Amino acid sequence: MSVAQRKYFTDVATLADKTVAVVTTNGKTFNGTLIGVNPDNLSLSLTDVKDESGKLLNRLVLNGSVVMSISSAEKPFDLKALANRLEKVFPTMVKLYDDKGFIWVMDKVKLTEKGVVEGSGPAADRVQKVYDTFMSEVKA
Repeated sequence: MSVAQRKYFTDVATLADKTVAVVTTNGKTFNGTLIGVNPDNLSLSLTDVKDESGKLLNRLVLNGSVVMSISSAEKPFDLKALANRLEKVFPTMVKLYDDKGFIWVMDKVKLTEKGVVEGSGPAADRVQKVYDTFMSEVKA
């Protein structure tokens, strides 16, 4: 797989669990939460879907051959900016895995866009505080 292909699939994967608008080749638009993508054919699985007439659907699976576009109005989470912030508090102890969507701090605390997901103790508490401050500034 080429670097460009990996970047493409990483970009599509960042839309997971986000609200997206999907336009099909026959011009229909569906708005819902993207919960799954088949990287082989770009088939999509959406939940809490609203079609263009306002009809609500619990689940919708679209074959990749009918997907013309996927768009999201949500701004992507800036994991790199968070890693830079953590680097100021934990110099040389922060590893960013942007393509996988997480940050390792001190090789024992794992952080995602949702906060600390692995690790405990004073280091994890400090990482969570940096995260909470970062998030309050982003939302302001």
